[in-house]
Amino acid sequence: MALALFDLDNTLLAGDSDYAWGQFLIAVGAVERAHYEHANTAFYEAYKAGTLDIQAFLAFALEPLRRWPRPTLLAWRAQFVAQCVQPMIKPWAPALIAHHRAQGATPAIVTATNSFVTAPIAEILGIPHLIATEPEEQDGAFTGRPAGIPCFREGKVVRVQSWMTEHGLSLAGSYFYSDSHNDLPLLEAVSYPTAVDPDPVLLAAAQARDWPVLRSTDWRPAQAWPWAERPPRRERLGQ
Repeated sequence: MALALFDLDNTLLAGDSDYAWGQFLIAVGAVERAHYEHANTAFYEAYKAGTLDIQAFLAFALEPLRRWPRPTLLAWRAQFVAQCVQPMIKPWAPALIAHHRAQGATPAIVTATNSFVTAPIAEILGIPHLIATEPEEQDGAFTGRPAGIPCFREGKVVRVQSWMTEHGLSLAGSYFYSDSHNDLPLLEAVSYPTAVDPDPVLLAAAQARDWPVLRSTDWRPAQAWPWAERPPRRERLGQ
């Protein structure tokens, strides 16, 4: 069974849910504005530049989960998803996911954003499999640390490999959609890589490799998807 893998932030969403969650926490008074907003923006700029220290970022991003009780976090998350995430879903995203499902593919989100934030987003999009950075828990409470390998850059490939082994799947005939040059390791590994509203570095890489590019501004409901009639790349994993 083929896989249809999707990055989340700035790919299926017209925005970054990790950054937006940090801004939401500022708005509800969960964190101190001046310091947190400056750090949240600095980490986001480092991510876009390809210089993000993922461990430093996760120490920052997961700390609020440790500080607040779970019922409060769940209430905030529900408000965040309704107010901030729902409007960010790109209009073509449900149709693309449905197309792959109709073709018999197994859809999965592969995202660096932690699973506490992204689990309800995957549910809204109707995607049953979520491969995300996992927040560590002890005795039912978040510790403020990540569990295992962060789902970031090469870590996405490692996490996908582990998930495929667990489910008896492979990358043969697989698709992956992403906006970010940080995802080049996984884009290079699949059969059908697609750059979605790509950043400049990914756009240059996609053009050099003759990968299809999907732009939200150009999409129309009746058009063919950008990988139509393209030959697959040779699979590097899961053979």
